[in-house]
Amino acid sequence: GLLATVDEIVSAGGRAICRRTDISSEADVRALVDAAVSVHGKLDGAFNNAGVVNLCKLLHEITLEEFNQCQAVNLAGTFLCMKYQIAAMLAAGRGGSIVNTASAAGVVGFQRSAEYGGSKGGIIAMSRAAAIDYGAQGIRVNSIAPGAVLTPMVQKNIESNPGVEEFLKTAHPIGRCSQPVEQAQAAMWLLSDLSSFVTGICMPVDGGFTAV
Repeated sequence: GLLATVDEIVSAGGRAICRRTDISSEADVRALVDAAVSVHGKLDGAFNNAGVVNLCKLLHEITLEEFNQCQAVNLAGTFLCMKYQIAAMLAAGRGGSIVNTASAAGVVGFQRSAEYGGSKGGIIAMSRAAAIDYGAQGIRVNSIAPGAVLTPMVQKNIESNPGVEEFLKTAHPIGRCSQPVEQAQAAMWLLSDLSSFVTGICMPVDGGFTAV
């Protein structure tokens, strides 16, 4: 999938590289950011979108190992990405824009998602803190809060938990789940200069889920 994306970008006249990364590994994240800066000269924007899905368990059923794994990827992984991305942006002295993927489950209560909602709520708070800390240096930090998005990971979760798909559809006033490209379009706006006076927000991209 990474190689196919690179081919698509290059075929359209762009420049791209791929580097498989475990964002819970500090060494991996540092190498990823270093590679981007090495190839492109600087880092203008970053979309931190890697994560793991919720376990669909009640809180008392979640093991500490499961809880820690979720935090290691979703929350600590986003922290590590921001840490090295911001450092690269500060070194270049040109500012930049960072977008982090949170979740509607980090904004409002969501059943059977204690470990997941906790990690995503942390991303929202961390993004706001970073926006305040680095605004004067021209670095904008925002998050998006998707509803259910039909990624392969979510599809697998739906297939293994009967009834989840119908619940997700009816939970969104728009009457369906999101396609991945709809989240990408929101992130692209926040990364671009079209949102040059926007920082510290969590943008719901949730088909009205948090409006109910």
